[in-house]
Amino acid sequence: MNTEWTNTIDPAAPLPEYPRPQLVRESWMSLNGPWDYAITAGKTLPERFEGQITVPFSPEAPLSGVGRALESGQFLWYRREITLPEDFAGKRVLLHFGAVDQTADVWVNEKQVASHIGGYLPFEADITSALGEGKAVITVRVTDETDKSYHTRGKQKTKRGGIWYTPQSGIWQSVWIEAVPQSYVRGLRITPHFDEAEVDITADLVGTECAVAHFAGADYELPAAIPVPDFEAWSPEHPKLYEFTVSCGEDEVRSYFAMRKFSVEKDAAGVPRLFLNNAPYFHNGLLDQGYWPDGLYTAPTDEAMVRDIQTAKDCGFNMLRKHIKVEPLRWYYHCDRLGMLVWQDMPCGGGRYAPAVVAAPLVTGLHLSDGAHGIFGRGDEMGRREFQDELIDMVTALYNCPCIAMWVIFNEGWGQFDAASLTESVRFADNTRTIDHASGWHDQGAGDVKSEHVYFRPYRFRPDKKGRAVVLSEFGGYAYQVAGHVFNSKAFGYKKFDTPEKLSGALEELYRRQILPAQEKGLAAAVYTQLSDVEDEINGLLTYDRSVLKTDAERMRRIVTQE
Repeated sequence: MNTEWTNTIDPAAPLPEYPRPQLVRESWMSLNGPWDYAITAGKTLPERFEGQITVPFSPEAPLSGVGRALESGQFLWYRREITLPEDFAGKRVLLHFGAVDQTADVWVNEKQVASHIGGYLPFEADITSALGEGKAVITVRVTDETDKSYHTRGKQKTKRGGIWYTPQSGIWQSVWIEAVPQSYVRGLRITPHFDEAEVDITADLVGTECAVAHFAGADYELPAAIPVPDFEAWSPEHPKLYEFTVSCGEDEVRSYFAMRKFSVEKDAAGVPRLFLNNAPYFHNGLLDQGYWPDGLYTAPTDEAMVRDIQTAKDCGFNMLRKHIKVEPLRWYYHCDRLGMLVWQDMPCGGGRYAPAVVAAPLVTGLHLSDGAHGIFGRGDEMGRREFQDELIDMVTALYNCPCIAMWVIFNEGWGQFDAASLTESVRFADNTRTIDHASGWHDQGAGDVKSEHVYFRPYRFRPDKKGRAVVLSEFGGYAYQVAGHVFNSKAFGYKKFDTPEKLSGALEELYRRQILPAQEKGLAAAVYTQLSDVEDEINGLLTYDRSVLKTDAERMRRIVTQE
């Protein structure tokens, strides 16, 4: 199943844009494109490789050119020989991976330079000591147990179907190298202080040089609280970004920030609401899985990512809930610059999910204590520690993205454990955003919001007894199958319609009778399921190939914004 971008991709240079918009360096080289690959039963380097794979598309994705799944117990190998650019001479060389699913070991010229567990987060290695005379052979070995281990896996499942999707493995985000001097900026931490009209910037440095930020014609040695007088506040309606640079000796990086503030406060009537920039702001959202028929986890092009975000805006939505997946950093950059709030889910993991735990609350409303690790598929202590580490790593990796308004730790009890204490861990790592500790059910009374999922009954607003803001973090799921634009003959959805007009009418009725009245009473956010179809699921506003918007954008805008 293709998208309009499938045949426009240059296999020699897919996704050529710089992958990290908040830490841009001029001296870099993309390693996206053809790599040798092999799949083996043993963990030793194969004598021969089987063919070529187009990085950064996983071997299961059509755009990879492979079309083969990595199975449990197998090893996926990548190899590429590179020649370093002349201007890299005499500098440190850093090798970056946006994400590799699930575990990766990396060698350069037969010297191991990195080992990483977790399929959703970036990692890097200083490969300078492993380099030869201007050339390097990079080798990557990957294993992926998908749902046969406790590792984070999101909505991948060995046997896909319904709300679980085709598993994928290996490199699925951009790979690149960059040259830096002996002293350089490894990272930045950017914290806007809205009420104080200043932004706090600190730098993670390597070497002996100090760092200096250059903003609005002035220089500030870091760390520094930099004044931003008479600033323009960032919002979906006015996504103002401020650019700045940081130098560290001979190193220089470009970055940006936005002045905005997220909180839960009481409105004039004493009702807890989500606030943006010290004023109540209703989050009109869409669930966004981030899957593509040609690239699976990987959008085929940068333009494709932008189209999804812009379509949501055109339909009147101001928020996307990034569901059980972490996107490449360019996706968040586009949300920053286009003006789209993001609720960021942590991908789920753990053992097998017991149906009674993950489904019963939808019918019974019963909330269990998530300290009972075994029944939640979290009996493995090492798996719990790994999840907690990855959760904080995700918050740290995405901390600088202005668009992210909320962290969502668990969804519908999938691998849930100790959500209240994990909420405090996230709060310690980032006290500038709101937290949904348990989206849907198994509420432990923690976090900033009472988070509900309602699909099979009319929604009626009820205030939270603990004084949190109330959010409807999933609802709807109305399905319409567009002939010629479906993944297969299966059709999963919570309520089905056979014409676009019936679908649009039902959506209008749903918002008019349930969501808008609830909003007036105190509902702080609503997340409709969903932005696009995904495989069996046909409950998207867009078809899976992104070719057809099932309802008129202007009509949808009027429905959700009350215009």
